[in-house]
Order: sequence, then C-alpha cells, then structure tokens
Amino acid sequence: MAFDGVVISNIVYDLREKLTGGRIYKIYQPENDELNIVIKNNKDSYRLMLSADASLPLIYILGLSKENPMSAPNFCMLLRKHIGNGRIIDVMQPGFERIVEFTIEHLDEMGDVCRKKLIIEIMGKHSNIIFTDHKGMIIDSIKHVSHLVSSVREVLPGRRYEYPPDGGKINPMELDRGLFDSTVMTKTADACKAIYTSLTGFSPVVANEICYRADIDPRTSVAELGEGADRLYKCTMDIVDQIKRCDYDPVIVFDGYKPVEFSSVMLTMYSDKQIEHRNSISELLDEYYYRKALVTRMRQKSTDLRRIVQTAIERTSRKYDLQMKQLKDTENREKYKVYGELINTYGYSVKQGEKSFKALNYYTNEEIIIPLDSQIPVMDNAKRYFAKYNKQKRTCEALTKLTVETREELEHLQSVQAFLDMAVDEAALAEVKEELTMCGYIRGHYGSKNNKKKVKSKPYHYVSSDGFHMYVGKNNLQNDELTFKFANGKDMWFHAKKMPGSHVIVKLMEADELPDQTYEEAARLAAYYSSGRTNPKVEIDYTERKNLKKPAGAKPGFVIYHTNYSMVAEPDISGIQELT
Repeated sequence: MAFDGVVISNIVYDLREKLTGGRIYKIYQPENDELNIVIKNNKDSYRLMLSADASLPLIYILGLSKENPMSAPNFCMLLRKHIGNGRIIDVMQPGFERIVEFTIEHLDEMGDVCRKKLIIEIMGKHSNIIFTDHKGMIIDSIKHVSHLVSSVREVLPGRRYEYPPDGGKINPMELDRGLFDSTVMTKTADACKAIYTSLTGFSPVVANEICYRADIDPRTSVAELGEGADRLYKCTMDIVDQIKRCDYDPVIVFDGYKPVEFSSVMLTMYSDKQIEHRNSISELLDEYYYRKALVTRMRQKSTDLRRIVQTAIERTSRKYDLQMKQLKDTENREKYKVYGELINTYGYSVKQGEKSFKALNYYTNEEIIIPLDSQIPVMDNAKRYFAKYNKQKRTCEALTKLTVETREELEHLQSVQAFLDMAVDEAALAEVKEELTMCGYIRGHYGSKNNKKKVKSKPYHYVSSDGFHMYVGKNNLQNDELTFKFANGKDMWFHAKKMPGSHVIVKLMEADELPDQTYEEAARLAAYYSSGRTNPKVEIDYTERKNLKKPAGAKPGFVIYHTNYSMVAEPDISGIQELT
C-alpha cells in the first residue's frame, strides 16, 4: 500500500477544500489510537477519521459512522475541552512529509481567540496524533514517547514539538536537475531505491511507476543508467509537476475482486490488472479499506469451505486421471477381437506349442504376427483373446460414462472454488455451504428448517447504459434460480465459455433486441465474474434463455445449449452502474 506523501498531499488538498472554515461539532475516540471528528461546513457534515494504529495509520473522510464508546478517554476529553466548537482555518502538509497539520481557532477560558494545532503523523509503528499550543508546545498526544522508547525525539506533554528527522531526503517540490543529480544520481543503489530513499514522500510504488514510465528496469543500478538518467528525471518531474498543479488522479488497482494497490497518480505499470478511477481520495480510501477488510474477513470465514473444496478437487482430479489412464488402456481392444477371429480362422494349421504365428488380416490385407500361449491349446487362445476384448469393451463403456460424470463433478467443484473467491457477504457464503451440503460434500441435512430460515443473498444487479437491467449470480444456486425461475424465454443469457463463472441475465423490456452497448456490457460482466477475470480477454457465449436446458440430475449451475453466439470481452466492469 502506498499511503505516502503523494497520497497525503491529495488528502490535504481534499480536506482543505472541504474543511477550511468548518466548525468542529463532535469529537470521538472509538479506539485507543483513533479519533473521529465531525465537522460542519457550508451546511455539510464530514466525519474525519485520524488513526495512529501502528499497522494501519490512516486519515480520510469516512463514508459511514463508527460506533463510539460510552465514556470518552482522557485524550478525547482534552480535545473536547480545548477545540470543541473550534474552527479549522488551515490544513497543511509540511515538507511533503507524511504529516498533516490542522490549525484550529477557538476561544479560551477568557473568551480570547487563540490557535492550536492537531497533528497526525502517518509513519507506520511511529504514527501518532499530537496536540500543541500556538507556540508549538505539546499539550498531549495519543501516544507518549519517552527517551526510553526513542532516543531521537520525545513526544510528551510540556515538550516542544519537533518534526521527525528527514533522513537526509529532499522535498520533491523543490527538485531541479542539479538536486536530482546530486542526490538521486549519486546513490549506490538501483534506480527505484535511489528515488524513494532520496525524495521525501515518494514510496516504492511511485518510484517503480517512475521507472516504468521511463522504460527503465527498476533493478538497474543508477551508475548504469546512461541516457536513461534523462528519462528518469523527466518522468520524476512529470509527477512532481502534476502534484504542484493539484492534478490528482486517485486510482485503485484490482486483481480480480481483490484491491491490491492505490495511489493519487495513474499507475500505468499495472496495465495487466484492472485500474479504476475515483472522484476523491477519501472516497477511494473508504472503498479500498472496506473491500480489503471484506476480502480478508470472507477469506477467514471461508477457510473451512475452501479446505473441503480443495480436498474434493484433489481427490476428484486423481480419480479422473486414473479413469482416463484406464480408458486409454482399452484403446487396443479391437486388436484382441481380430486376434481371436484370426485364430479361429487359421489356428487349425498351427502346431501345438508355437508361441506365435503369421496370419493375413482380412480387414486390412496386411500380414500380422499373433502371440500365443504355448502352454494351452491353440484354439483356447482365441477364447482368451475374446474374453480380454469383451472385458475391455465393458470397461470402455463404463469408463466413457464415468469419465464424463467425474469431469462434470470436477468442473462443478472448480466453479464452487471460483464462487468462494467471489463471495463478498455471509449470505452468499452460506449459499455455497448449502450447495456443498446438498451435493454431499458436507455432512448435514439439506432442506432442513435451519436452512430455510437463513437470509438469502441477492444477485448482483446492474443497469446497462441503455437502461436494461442485468443480473449476475453469486453462486451456482443463484445461477439456477436466475436462469430457470427468474428469466423469461426471450431474456438474454451470458456466460464465460468453458470456464467457471456467473450466469448473467439481461431482462428484455419492450425492445425485441438488445443494443450493441448492452451486449458488450453484459459480456464484460460475464467475463469479470468468472475464473478468467485475470485474463486480458475472455470468450463469452450468449443466447436466449429458451435455448438452455438443465439435464436431469445435473449439478447446480450446469446447463446445456446448442444454439448460441460468441464474443470476446474484457473483464472490466468500470463504468457499469450497479444498483444496491
């Protein structure tokens, strides 16, 4: 994650626009190292979240409120006393550091106007929230840091507040070619490390992006750059100039459904993944951490189900491989039938005790050698060959059916595995468990009263650019319900070709045909909600619902169709409106 100086500068720009002039309405401390401050400005209310959590320090405007404790901690009570109803007059980022300073104007006990500062330092395990007076003296902090903890800087009431040491880095907002050459280009490190260890607020993510734009391997030593140094400087200055213009571009990078990175500048180096833009950095951070927590929580809750499915997949795969090997061993069965027939035809002329004899194969007009068991009568060899042929014929017929069933079972398990990866709510996860119980992978009684009482998950609901409603199944049970209970005969059905994925149903309105744009958007949904979501392109089958059939006894989500069209779509659903 790149919660660096670039993102902080975007946050400060956003907060300055929304909060400057606003009054502090309420202050809460929901966690030991977190503050929530409600600010009213221009008839709007904002809930600012400041967290000094060592593992996840944050600052942004929350979209949803959090539950607050019944009694306020001491630090919260101190802030309420001093700056309750105070007015925010400035928000700044000193030296492009990961620090945000709020200057707050309020009335003291005598009714005189005075100013204080609330400072948050976003610095990993050293993160802190510090409250100072107008002279820079620390009134209190959410974490006390004595000389026993840090020999570099104390953060205690009564001490003067000092900025953390800059580590010899320079402010990128003051960068020019001379400074670049004397700092970055003198490092004995690779290009990426030279950038983020020389420039304040530049993280490895931004440094890698600069190298990518400059067409430089980030692992290349600075000393070996040659002409690449000019490109590196230019691409660095492009980002610096973008920040100076406050021309931010908040983006989230997704790997399928999982958010993997974010920044306030376009991350072109992730061209192989899905990149989505957001209107504001607070909106981005709120969504990013919500989705990140959701993925983590669903991953934890689905651990047992994943283990069951993975074990079943491994067992079924071994079973399928063995069946295919046995089936392959029956490919030469016709040879034994021919041997038997030729022995019956020519065997009377063969002497007892011979180990083989030559005969003309009247099916191919070729002479072949037929092996014989010299210990038994010649004609008994024919009976043995016919018995071997019949056994392999029966085996082939049985295995031909069994391999189809085993392959379908394996494909079903792989689809369940894919839907476990897609699960975003507990109701959807419960339906996957219900499906596994119904199919016998989990012990239980499918259809019991307890199952009926469970809240059902709803399919994803989107609206196309042309106004058509599109529904996406979250699991195989939903796929069946969408396709065979919800959809009408003329509704359109979309699905990723020959891979696990969701059924996508497009409901037809008055129109007889869907517009091209809706076809394209429905195909993108089918590609995104499939196991091929990490591919650049996915082939999609689509047809009218009336062309689908579900064989008797088929696994949930399984359908057959013989009339369809195909198209290729990108697994990218950005820009498609989702209804909640």
